[in-house]
Formats: sequence, C-alpha cells, structure tokens
Amino acid sequence: MQLTKTNYIQYLQCPESLWLLKNKPEIYPNGEFSLFLEKLIKEGYEVEEYAKMLFPNGVDLPDNCDSTFTKERLKDDSVFYFQPSFITEDGAFARIDILEKIKDNSFHIYEVKSSTSIKTDKKHNHLKDISFQKYVCENSGLNISKLSIIYLDKNFVKKGNIKPENLLLIEDVTEKINDLYNIVKIEINNAINFIKKKSINENVCSCKFNTRSNHCDSFSYFNPNILENSIYMINRISKKKINHLLKNNQSKITEVDANSDVNFSDFQLNQILSAKTTKPLIDLENIKKILENLEFPLHFIDYETYPSAVPKIDDLGPHKQHVFQVSIHSLFKNDKLTHFEYLADKMELNNKMLSNMKSFTGLEGTFISWHASFEKSRNKDLINWFPEFKNYLEFINLKMFDLEDIFKKYYIDYRFNGSTSIKNILPIICPNLSYSNLDISNGTMALDTWGRLVLDKNFKEDVNLTRKNLLSYCELDTKAMVEIYFKLKKMV
Repeated sequence: MQLTKTNYIQYLQCPESLWLLKNKPEIYPNGEFSLFLEKLIKEGYEVEEYAKMLFPNGVDLPDNCDSTFTKERLKDDSVFYFQPSFITEDGAFARIDILEKIKDNSFHIYEVKSSTSIKTDKKHNHLKDISFQKYVCENSGLNISKLSIIYLDKNFVKKGNIKPENLLLIEDVTEKINDLYNIVKIEINNAINFIKKKSINENVCSCKFNTRSNHCDSFSYFNPNILENSIYMINRISKKKINHLLKNNQSKITEVDANSDVNFSDFQLNQILSAKTTKPLIDLENIKKILENLEFPLHFIDYETYPSAVPKIDDLGPHKQHVFQVSIHSLFKNDKLTHFEYLADKMELNNKMLSNMKSFTGLEGTFISWHASFEKSRNKDLINWFPEFKNYLEFINLKMFDLEDIFKKYYIDYRFNGSTSIKNILPIICPNLSYSNLDISNGTMALDTWGRLVLDKNFKEDVNLTRKNLLSYCELDTKAMVEIYFKLKKMV
C-alpha cells in the first residue's frame, strides 16, 4: 500500500480519512474536483515548465517511469533530472520535480511551487512536502545533501517574453529541513502503520475537533450524528471553543449555553439566539439609518476577475487579478432601474470598460457592492494601469458602501449558517432568485470559463452562448443586491 506526498499531508489533517481512502475506496466520499483545483494543477505544471528552463540539458523522465528505471538513468553523465520516481520498501512513493546530481555523488532536491512564498500553514506546508521527498530518496539509497524550493517572485511584473530567471526564486531550505526532519520521519512512519491497520473506529474522525473549513471530505461518513445547525456553523468559531462545547455535550447550536464561560462574540450570540428562537434578529432602526444615508443614484457594482500564477498580460504579476467583466445596476430615486455590463473578449488590459462605466454612472451617487474590499482593491490596481481614470476610481472607492456589513451587524439569521456570503443570504431573503438555474453559477466557474474562452485555441463550446452565460451570472450578482436592498427597504 503506497503512501504519496499528498497522502501524507492528508494524514496530517485527518488520519481516519486517509485510512478510509486506502482501505475502502469504494465508499470514500471523494470531494468535488473543483474547477479551481483543476486550474491550480494546470498552473503548477506551467510553473514547472519555466523552472525546467533554469536547468539546461536536464533529462525529462517518462511520466510512468518506476524507481528501477530512475536509478538506472541516474548512473549516466547527466546532472539534472526532471520527475524521477522513487519508492521505499515500506511503500512511501515520491516523484521529484527536479533532482540534481552533485560531483560528490550526493543529490540536490528542488521542489517547485506555484505560490509567491514558501508556505508553512497546516493545509500547505511546503517544508513538510520537501521533507517527504527527502525521506523517500534517502530510504531509496540516495544521499541528499541539499534541498531548495523554487517559487514565484511576487515582485515580478511581466514585460514582454518571460525569462524564468526573472519569474522564479530559488531558496535553499536545507537548514530549515534539518530542524524539521526527525518529526517528519516519525509522522511518515505513523502514517504508513496507520493505513495498514485492518480496522479503525469508523464512528468518529479527528476533524470532529476542527473548524468546518478544516473538515475532511469524509466528515459526514465518520460523524453521521452531527446534523444541520451544528456548532460548526457558528460564525468564525474557534477550534478551542468547539472543543469546549463538545466536552460539554453541546454539538448543536440550540444546545449551546450562551451564558457559559465561553467568550462568544456579539455576532455568535445573536446567531445562537436566532437558532433557539427560529427567528431572525433584525435591528430595523440601524438598518433604516444606514439606508437613508445612501446618496442616489445607487450603483450596485460587481467585478469578475481572472488571476493566474504566471501572468498572461504585460504589467501584471503572479496571481494578480485581471478585471475582465463588470455589471452595474443603477437605481434612481423614482425607482427607475438601469443596467450596464461589459465583458472583455480578449486577454488584455484596455480602458474601454472604464470609459463606458464612467459614461454610465458619472461622478455621483453611491456605489454598492458585496464584500467591498475586493472591488476597492481592484480599483486601486486599475488606477496603476490607467492613471487617467484615477479621479473616477477614487470617487467610486470614496463613495463605496458594503451591503454585506448589514448582515454582519444588524440582520442575523440562523438559516445563513453563520455566513454573510450573498450565496447564503439570497435564498433566504429573496427565494425567487437563484444561482442554481444558471449554467455559470459561481465566480470560479466564471473565471475558468472566460479563461478557456479567450486562451484556448481549441475552445469547442458555443462562443455566443458562453458569453451570454457569463453576462447572466454577473448580472445576477448585482440584481441580487438590488432585490436584497428592496427587501430591506420594505422592512424599515
């Protein structure tokens, strides 16, 4: 039974989930292979191709080559090898991004990452990734004397053809790994022994004591008694609070004692109260004040953006957001509602969108968005690229109101499941509107679809229909804000 680097990281997050994957794959509830994850994988391959250019005359080994084939190739006179494979006697398997043979017969491992930094958080620990690679190589008979991580330079800005030495940074992490390596070896051995167990307790998994963003794909399988309205749905609840509540046999929001020694935030207390009374908590007075202070016309605005690890356009850097679409619904005092939309048909920076936006809205009124920090940040980027629109974009940011703020403070409903995302709130506030009926129903689908539309020379879908679907999605984002605004107005 093999243990890959991905398996090892999964073990660190939830051992039981990995055991289920390895021992009962037929019932393992695989998570949805998202478009965003697929995009990240493709971008990882792209970064690897640039990294290979740093090592001329490297040997590109076949994708399906095994450890025996790799060891034979290492006997030749080459220095750099791409994607060599190794497997230990106990089943740990690794495919190395780039392996360098040093004159003293030791080896240098290079791990390639598509991020702009070396990550060490729980979900993405690059130091443990490369430590796993070292473990497999050393237990396959290689002497590993040096380890480096190759990643994107966050300060890189594309200007014409990309030179890999400008795009990428190489950082020696040998000393950092030496401090970590003994722990990683123990973890790998524990993982190998754990997945070889004939049986485990399948009535609970380690994720029970984590926040919901850290739950494994098989959480429902291992914890079938944890139903809707669980404590995991409490807004921004910490792991420490979850553990305290579970120790006191409180797994549902309705079981939580709001007067206990747990230090809940005001939002959390209101969410608990809403769940217990099955009613929303609405501060009509403050909502009324906020809405009355908005200056007409109200411009409900939403951007769609395309980020890429390796920038596709001049003047962009790694993972920088390129605004390719905008929708604006403008509401006037007499309830007249107008709509403006723009969808780029090329991967390029141009000022046509901003020019049309300015003609549509002018420099008057209030701009309303959901999670306004995103739109504000995009406007700051656009100022750098199009300084001639600085006054207009700064006006938008100055006159920006975040509609989400109302649902962070003055409108709490347990049915939102502790979230203030418009996707959670819209079905409750305006059940007549739904994203589920759209062919493109979220931002990830939008950026993936547009990216393929403008970059894929073999794009086989109907171009006109694809553009229509993209426009419909972005239009609903701003239409949803308009309808939520109307609902709030009727309440006050």
